[in-house]
Amino acid sequence: QVQLVESGGGLVQPGGSLRLSCAASGSIGSGFSINRMAWYRQAPGNQRELVAAITPGGTTNYADSVRGRFTISRDNAKNTVYLQMNSLKREDTAVYYCNAVVRAVNYWGKGTLVTVSS
Repeated sequence: QVQLVESGGGLVQPGGSLRLSCAASGSIGSGFSINRMAWYRQAPGNQRELVAAITPGGTTNYADSVRGRFTISRDNAKNTVYLQMNSLKREDTAVYYCNAVVRAVNYWGKGTLVTVSS
């Protein structure tokens, strides 16, 4: 089993920044066993949506709504993925979930709440 633990959520004012982290642990195996890592989010009443994803080699893709404001990165040695969120907007308020594919199995974290409000 693989566990994903997110951290870094909280309350921030519009225009502010937050950095989310997600550390993977458990039966990961040797280095680079984690394939795609990603962040999703789900706002109240909405479906879960992809925010950003990154391959082991560093190729990234972003939702149109966050491109230019959010940056996803990963540290393969630490089995950790990050999401730097800048210029936050009220509509970014959601629970953010970490996702990782390990040996073709999809794993999810429990989520961390990000609230953008004045």
